[in-house]
Amino acid sequence: MRHEIVHNKYVVDSLKAKGAIFVETLSEIPKSSAPVIFSAHGVAKSIPKIAKEREMFVLDATCPLVSKVHVEAQRLYGEGRQVILIGHKGHPEVEGTMGQLPDGEISLIENISDAHNFAPKNPDNLAFVTQTTLSVDDTSKIIDVLKNRFPTIKSPPKEDICYATTNRQEVVKQVAPEVDAMIVVGAPNSSNSMRLVEVAERSGCKKSILVQRAKDINWGDFSNISSLGITAGASAPETLVEEIIDAFAARFKIDVSNRVTAREDIAFNVPKQLRT
Repeated sequence: MRHEIVHNKYVVDSLKAKGAIFVETLSEIPKSSAPVIFSAHGVAKSIPKIAKEREMFVLDATCPLVSKVHVEAQRLYGEGRQVILIGHKGHPEVEGTMGQLPDGEISLIENISDAHNFAPKNPDNLAFVTQTTLSVDDTSKIIDVLKNRFPTIKSPPKEDICYATTNRQEVVKQVAPEVDAMIVVGAPNSSNSMRLVEVAERSGCKKSILVQRAKDINWGDFSNISSLGITAGASAPETLVEEIIDAFAARFKIDVSNRVTAREDIAFNVPKQLRT
């Protein structure tokens, strides 16, 4: 697997236990007939090209919502527009999206300051796409700046931030003001998990903590609370949430209720090579 399939240690360790080998570059992989899997974050166009040259059997696990952004960026570039990507420098999804276009043909904007200072080649012929795991509110502010500066800038036909990210941020906004503390189950390198911690803090929760597993909990942080919110990043399995609830139940008398703001019923097909 090229890069972590998703940014979650439990998932990655589970796959390692089944025999999966994780690498960061294709050059680390010896000649083999074993499948090579691209992570959910997507890859630059050059990566499949290298894999083809080396006759590798590739399974592309890129999230379809990330692939949608790739297609949008290429379409907008094909229209002759200068493309802006709103995202975080160094994140594998951002590297993959920027790698869909020739070098120098897509500009990265990370924050409001970048949006204010951006100097385009042609202010009347711009378009933007976004990373799928951003803060909805922060991204909206950046887009407002761009639209105010460049009224003709073209937006994506649909929101690029993925529904799983949006739904989780929305429910955290509702729950955070009502609880004494919030636990976000996720990994420190998971963009959407880190955004949930930030959203909880901004929404009025004084103590918002990222936790990967129950064993990572500092119980002193929760000794004087009466209510707790628990949410999880999009790539955190349900079993990790249940594990943390069980850990609290072993130490405190608890009453659990669910807050539902959206139903997720979208399903994605496995790669076509495996559909038989």
